[in-house]
Amino acid sequence: MSDTRTVVVPDGLEGERVDAGLSRLLGLSRNKVADIAAEGGVLMGSKALGKGDRLLAGELVTVTLPPENQAPPVLPSTESIPGLRVVHEDTEIIVVDKPAGVAAHPSVGWKGPDVVGGLAAEGYRISTSGAAERQGIVQRLDVGTSGLMVVAKSERAYSVLKQAFRDRVVEKTYHTLVQGLPDPLQGTIDAPIGRHPGHDYRFAVMSNGRPSITHYELLEAHRAASLLEVHLETGRTHQIRVHFSAMGHPCAGDLTYGADPTLAKRLGLVRQWLHAVELGFTHPGSGEWVTFTSEYSEDLQAAIDQLRG
Repeated sequence: MSDTRTVVVPDGLEGERVDAGLSRLLGLSRNKVADIAAEGGVLMGSKALGKGDRLLAGELVTVTLPPENQAPPVLPSTESIPGLRVVHEDTEIIVVDKPAGVAAHPSVGWKGPDVVGGLAAEGYRISTSGAAERQGIVQRLDVGTSGLMVVAKSERAYSVLKQAFRDRVVEKTYHTLVQGLPDPLQGTIDAPIGRHPGHDYRFAVMSNGRPSITHYELLEAHRAASLLEVHLETGRTHQIRVHFSAMGHPCAGDLTYGADPTLAKRLGLVRQWLHAVELGFTHPGSGEWVTFTSEYSEDLQAAIDQLRG
């Protein structure tokens, strides 16, 4: 008996070959995915995909696994998450303040806690739209990034909010501490981002990447680092981290993208200094504009206090 898996293609796999991208998502070898595709077992909508076809972010892909390769479902965590705070809840949405070290949703290869499971453990009901492991999730934050996320409770909210993020009408504001002093002090980074050709799970500014636009302005300048306010026009995976690394000003503590480990140690950082401080959008139920804010987490506050002191 065969097993059918339906997955939503994440932004980070946009443009990836079917065999390469689905091998990551499903935990199978590229050769096995290629064999499944050759048998007509990979569908995007009603279209059968070959191993060399390209994945499109946000699309549903259905994969029919042969019996010997049935993959267990990626299940959300089932325990409460310390530090996961519900900022707002109504019949349509839940707004959470996510701590660092927590994924937005479960995924292949991630063994830690996730927002979907954390909410379920606390008895919150969320939308059943989307792939099983990503129910209700309309946006994502990196595991190492803290701050605000909105999760859909109703099917209507899921549909409305997903479209709002696609249409770039959601106001996403971040604060980040970057090394050095950017020049100019206020500006826009317009540089396409794609998957790094030499490193899995890393991204880079690339001429053939997806359009990516980041607006920033200086809040505080210190000897070793600068505190910036950032507004995202697009929402690519690792966008802020990649853009400032490409400028020569990586996020403090972000060793993956070239941050100075000596400075990270001095500031007590074990992850990137990056926080989603404000989230604004049209409420999917009332139609009114709503805005939510979040204070810095303890580790980020301690780092900035160290610079100020």
